[in-house]
Amino acid sequence: MKASKLFLFLLTGIILMFGCGKPNDPETPDISGNYKIVGKIATSGFAQDMIKDNGLLYIAQGEGGLLIVDVSSPANPEIVSQLTEEVRGYSTKIIKQDSVVYLTAGSFGLTVVNVSNPEVPFVTVSNLNMKPAKNLHIFGKYLLSAISEQGVKISEISYPEQPDIRGSISTYGYATGLATSADTTRLFVTCGEMGLSLFDISDFQDGYPDTKPAGWCDTPGYAEAVVLNESRSIAYLSCGDAGLQIVDYSDTANVHIVGSYVNNGYAKDLILDNNLIYMTTQKEGLLILDVSFPSKPNLVGTVLTPYAQGITTDDQYIYLADEVEGLIVIAKP
Repeated sequence: MKASKLFLFLLTGIILMFGCGKPNDPETPDISGNYKIVGKIATSGFAQDMIKDNGLLYIAQGEGGLLIVDVSSPANPEIVSQLTEEVRGYSTKIIKQDSVVYLTAGSFGLTVVNVSNPEVPFVTVSNLNMKPAKNLHIFGKYLLSAISEQGVKISEISYPEQPDIRGSISTYGYATGLATSADTTRLFVTCGEMGLSLFDISDFQDGYPDTKPAGWCDTPGYAEAVVLNESRSIAYLSCGDAGLQIVDYSDTANVHIVGSYVNNGYAKDLILDNNLIYMTTQKEGLLILDVSFPSKPNLVGTVLTPYAQGITTDDQYIYLADEVEGLIVIAKP
């Protein structure tokens, strides 16, 4: 073979090798606001949501099930294990209680995984009948699941590996996100096109609550998730095409919007950290908003990624689940 042909042969091989990579091979996103990307790792599945505990990230990654990543050195995240066996459906949301994690999978309900040994996680319950599971929230000894048009379903988790399904709460619209007040008397539910609903859950009756509507606010867009600032009686909602909507619930007879921030993305998930909202907006990546003045949220930083989905934080870092790029670790200023 002549030298020129050999060169072309090798060049073609290199192009094919690098051009046919996994869809989530990480790239370098654009950033602003003095935030700094310090670590990245491609996930084998499409990263959807995550939770951090004791230096480990537990990642729901679609058809890839559960991925556990060691982030004790944030600049060098390392995969500890992956579990797909008996993890049915498409894992989208995750929450943890003691040594157990719970994964939502839509029409495949919930998957319960024992992670007492992170290197060898195993499923204890598959396809738990809390469906179609969209989101999760732990409320004392109860696990609440937003189950779309069926509202909220409740299970008792004194024995975390084997949830005991109890009662349910009917909601208007499609239940998508959940939060409870610190005094355990109120439940906040994002309900898609029906905005935000509040319920009095002070009479919870061992998981069979006698609930009463306690307020409602119609919001633009599609309400996906909610976080609370109880000291100010403010709820922050990610509302799809309508971005961030800020709701005052101090007067439950007049729950109303007091501020908003809309961009070109689709607001999906959010976290409140002091007076900052970290919100994933899929095609527009991560937005960091100063909400010191609820009527005038101010954009103070961005991390532009292809398809930001879930997020968690600690004192120093932001951990972003991006469906295309995998895990991105971002240092706070």
